[in-house]
Amino acid sequence: MTFAPETLLCRGMRDLLPDDLARFRRLEAAFRGVCAAWGYREVRTPTVEHLYLFTSSGTLSPELLGRVYSFLDWDGWTGERVVLRPDATIPVARLYRERLDGRTAKLCYVENVFRFSRDEQPREVWQCGAELIGETWPAGDVEVLLLALDTLARVGLEDVELTLSHGGIIRSLLERAGYAPGERADLYDRMLDGDVAVLRDLEARLPELGPGLHLLSEVKSAGVAFVDNLRAAFAAAVPAMRGPLDELALIGRTLERLGVRPRIDIAAVRDFEYYTGAVFHLAIGGRAVGSGGRYDSLVGDRDGSAVPACGFALQADRLAALLPAEAEAPPVPVRVAAAEAGPEALAAAAGAARALQQQGLPAALTSAEPRATTIEAGANGALAIAGSGGARAPLASLEAAVQYLAGR
Repeated sequence: MTFAPETLLCRGMRDLLPDDLARFRRLEAAFRGVCAAWGYREVRTPTVEHLYLFTSSGTLSPELLGRVYSFLDWDGWTGERVVLRPDATIPVARLYRERLDGRTAKLCYVENVFRFSRDEQPREVWQCGAELIGETWPAGDVEVLLLALDTLARVGLEDVELTLSHGGIIRSLLERAGYAPGERADLYDRMLDGDVAVLRDLEARLPELGPGLHLLSEVKSAGVAFVDNLRAAFAAAVPAMRGPLDELALIGRTLERLGVRPRIDIAAVRDFEYYTGAVFHLAIGGRAVGSGGRYDSLVGDRDGSAVPACGFALQADRLAALLPAEAEAPPVPVRVAAAEAGPEALAAAAGAARALQQQGLPAALTSAEPRATTIEAGANGALAIAGSGGARAPLASLEAAVQYLAGR
């Protein structure tokens, strides 16, 4: 005896039913509309990319590289190691270098990314993202952030929590403490995870900073004014921190003048090597729904020089699940049935269905709805409303059918 498995769906993957996909499409439409309003144009990159695109210095973190789906793409006796796209920004950076080099590019996309997970986290996620590539500081950073916020507002999602941070703040502190470049990323992650040993070692290396070091880990979700406290505590002893603090303050205070109230959390930037400037995170009800920021070292031109850039990605599938169902159910298509067997009657029914569609009325040869109205079409083109018990009410013409259906 054989037993069927509970599901043949691969672990970490999910199906979208019609109502799920309807929510997703609403989010997509809102995102594309907002992007167009801000002057962004949509691109699409391949699902499969070379692995070395993501292993270059300053691209993906070692943690994320350990979660890629990779395999050999055979070509005769040789093969290149390729991956299912684990990130959408890096392929857009490649596209820019190969196709748009030298321009300021405003690009957006709706794409899926694949990341292996050992738990029940999704392994395929969809992102709505935008990338602004070119010399656009600071206006570009404000623009991409507003683009993300406008998308959420357009689909009616409220109470969005916005957090600002800057990886350069901790980076400058680790440099000032004399840590080797190869040590800093690991120390940074340990510090964000609350490893007190890192803080104690910093205190030993930089005793002149005293209690100011605790501001970085103990104060969370402070207002923009908190940046002034950090400046007072660190700017003199760590001159390299002044630039990141100024950038963070500029973005934060600009948003405040626009009626947006961001919070500051210095320990919020996880991608130490990825982001070079201000970073933002979006959450709804305490659950992350998007993030972005400035990454001036990621995009290179054909000469190998870095091109300034910033961007973001919204977690499209997670956001779509937060949207309410449509207020009205979609209309049930009229069923146009052949009155008798044979190609003539079947062709007449198909022609009548198409004609009704051209009049703006949904019509089909089959129906999944038992309550669907049925119109019968004969081989000679005659039409009739099919009622219960085999009753039929003749229709003089297609126009009469349109009038009848419109008046239901």
